[in-house]
Amino acid sequence: MSDERQAAVEQEGADGYNAGYAEGLYERALRDRGLIPPSLAGWRGPGRAGDPAPDRLTSPPTPQVTEVVVAEDLRLAAIAGALVEAYRAYGHLGASLDPLGSPPPRHPMLAPEFYGVRREELAQIPASAVQLEKLGGTVAEVLDRLESIYCGRIGYELDQMENPAQRDWLVDYIESGRHRQPLHPERARRVLERLSRVEGFERFLHRSYLGKKRFSIEGLDMMLPMLREILVGAGRRGTRSVFLGMAHRGRLNVLTHIIGLSYESIIAEFEEQISRGIQTALPELGSGDVKYHVGGRANLPDAEVALDVRLAPNPSHLEHVNPVVLGMARAARFLDESQSPSVILPVIIHGDASFAGQGIVAETLNLCRLDAYETGGTLHIIANNQLGFTTMPGDSRSTRYASDLALGFRIPIVHVNADDPEACLAAAQLAVDYRFEFGEDLVIDLVGYRRYGHNEGDEPGYTQPLMYEKIDAHPSVREQFARKLVAEGVLTEDAARAMADGIDQRLSAARESIAASKAAEEAGEATPNLKWLTEPADNPLTTAVDQATLRALNDGIHTWPDDFSLFHKLGRQLERRRGALDEGIDWAHAEALALASLVTGGTPIRLTGEDTERGTFSHRHLVLHDPKTGHTYTPIEHLAVDQAPFEIANSPLSEIATLGFEYGFSTVAADALVIWEAQFGDFVNVPQPIIDQFIVAGRSKWGQESRLVLLLPHGYEGQGPEHSSARPERFLQLAGESNIRVANCTTPAQYFHLLRWQALRPTRRPLIVLTPKSLLRHPRARSKLGELTAGVFHPVIQDTDIVARAEGVRRVILCNGKVYYDLMAEARADREVAVLRMELLYPFPTDEVRVALAPYPAEAEICWVQEEPENMGAWSSVRWPLAEASGREPVYIGRPERASPAEGYSGRHAERQRALVEAALAP
Repeated sequence: MSDERQAAVEQEGADGYNAGYAEGLYERALRDRGLIPPSLAGWRGPGRAGDPAPDRLTSPPTPQVTEVVVAEDLRLAAIAGALVEAYRAYGHLGASLDPLGSPPPRHPMLAPEFYGVRREELAQIPASAVQLEKLGGTVAEVLDRLESIYCGRIGYELDQMENPAQRDWLVDYIESGRHRQPLHPERARRVLERLSRVEGFERFLHRSYLGKKRFSIEGLDMMLPMLREILVGAGRRGTRSVFLGMAHRGRLNVLTHIIGLSYESIIAEFEEQISRGIQTALPELGSGDVKYHVGGRANLPDAEVALDVRLAPNPSHLEHVNPVVLGMARAARFLDESQSPSVILPVIIHGDASFAGQGIVAETLNLCRLDAYETGGTLHIIANNQLGFTTMPGDSRSTRYASDLALGFRIPIVHVNADDPEACLAAAQLAVDYRFEFGEDLVIDLVGYRRYGHNEGDEPGYTQPLMYEKIDAHPSVREQFARKLVAEGVLTEDAARAMADGIDQRLSAARESIAASKAAEEAGEATPNLKWLTEPADNPLTTAVDQATLRALNDGIHTWPDDFSLFHKLGRQLERRRGALDEGIDWAHAEALALASLVTGGTPIRLTGEDTERGTFSHRHLVLHDPKTGHTYTPIEHLAVDQAPFEIANSPLSEIATLGFEYGFSTVAADALVIWEAQFGDFVNVPQPIIDQFIVAGRSKWGQESRLVLLLPHGYEGQGPEHSSARPERFLQLAGESNIRVANCTTPAQYFHLLRWQALRPTRRPLIVLTPKSLLRHPRARSKLGELTAGVFHPVIQDTDIVARAEGVRRVILCNGKVYYDLMAEARADREVAVLRMELLYPFPTDEVRVALAPYPAEAEICWVQEEPENMGAWSSVRWPLAEASGREPVYIGRPERASPAEGYSGRHAERQRALVEAALAP
């Protein structure tokens, strides 16, 4: 508060601005909560000089007197109420949250003087005036109690909450103190034992592997007992699966003491003895990952609950695992028969700098209340070091707290001092109770410090010398808690020391065991690591569907209740589509039939994306809207009584969080067909970390498989640089070890078979499909019913118009996508150019290309034609495989190298498109 403001406060007195503000604040609070203190009618406050002594409750006066008394004394009652509400709103600013001792800022509204009253006056007001008799006899006693509740070592931020029921529940819960009961001696000993394991593990590794990165949890040690408290509490409430997401700090400790991996397996990682490390499930030829990125899965080793706990693997892109974890959790619920939110619990551990700094956090929080993405409430823990790598909070965020981003999503926040075990466990218990009461997110801001640098090889003293002078002299939370328990007689000093010594002995024995087995392995006695994740040979797949089934499905997807009205334009379109089965099936029609055939055949499907229900280009219309009632109806959900689950939803305008969510979903619902669609293909520019770090590399790094499908509208039609290319070159550059599939279909039948092939193949790989835009309604881009009932997906499509006279062909073109139709529109009947379509870009279909080229003369020129610039598209990736398959150096025909994907003017686009078509057809 400025000096001028402080002077004004002192001068205004009880009748000044602050008293009026307090009165208004309290009256508003009363109205909001629907409360009018009944005791006000019978209470006469301290009053002014000359008034009768205000030390008693009087009998109810007559109505006329009541009005005078209430009007006179409402001021003091309002000030008392305002102080109560100030503690609830701003008490966190007076809480002692920093283990290193920095003083809290403390809000001026927490002081009676702000309102122009003295504590002595408040001591004469009965607690009934603020309806808090449970906290004391007078308002002064109530405020003392509120001081201990809201300004201790836990701070609560609740004012952002708009739901009165949720806020009032939390206020009552917090002020009742039922989560702040003293620890029973036996429980206190268990907490100390867990802290001993956490600290002993870190210190042993620090001594044994000096300077090796492990991203120690020291300074936030209580995070482990808190996690345990959350898991057990959730298990008691019916949770069967918990999904954990976190960055690298503390991961090894979580793997050991939460997931239950042995000390030997962790030490083997430091010794690089792969056959006994924590990555033995990885393929022999896979890359693996650094030990502090890998995940794990185990049943919680606790007699009280049966709980499946999964720690998701995570790359160094910190917060990008957040939506992945939510998708995994949602998938577990999707597959659970009960579909109850309580059966799953996502828990995400964030960094303080990254929670404020990474946009993915906001995107993920935005999913919390969306029907297609909600998980029944996620618990968030911010592992708050009060420091980024070397950057202080004042340089890394524009907010007071690291957690402030959550305020915008009306999520309650609990700040807690990491050096107070009882407060930390209380925060964890509150989080569990709130989540299962309301099914909503909650954030715990665990405020601690970082014992070492960003990693153990880093020197923090260069940039934070004063902070680390304090840290070096600061006792660990285990040391503090042990001293407290010894002082209280809970255990002896020798018993506390024995706990630490026992952990050290177990770790030393584990290291000796690993050293012995490493020596044996070097002598050639060890068994080799597990083989590359098996890729079973694909049995011949039937992707065709018989005619009777397709006709029945066609009727089903074009049927809706008699009392359901359709928008007049859409009704005509759907009627035409219903009858098009024998006339020519378009792209959206083939897609709907493929999805319908899969879902009735037992394959669960989830289809989400930007405007996916209708389709960006108004082509899909799987979700119908009644223009009279506003109700929706999805015919594909009502095809058969015993069909598999089907979900379709429009996503928020987000790419990173939504794609990460669907990737996570697909790793748990591994045999469901999970599809994510971008509004335009270039929107895939945004979620590149999800693609790079998870989709294309997750199998090699972590053994994590997925059959996720990405639908990316792609094609050069004069819409400019941003709405033309889905950047296929990026996916092809990332392709290796058969990690993904990349396709660009030219017919609806090809798309039909591709979707069914992706869903039914035993080998799980992500599929990237460059989907059409103008071809959605192109009169030549139609398929016959027979192509669906008898066909298969063809990686390469022969030029059937010219292959019969192949000996006269002078040039063989290979292309993919829309440019095929541009070429055929200008091709003459007597042409000497064959046009083949390569529908599968990766894995490169070498055998199919050889078979397709076999009929043509050996001297025929082989050309690759694309509409993308030379440094983009598929050319760089297909050039050498095509040369190997054909035995000839292919010739490139297309746009030259460009910095921008496409022209910004439609006229210039048409000119260059015409030029490349003419060049291709004129050998």
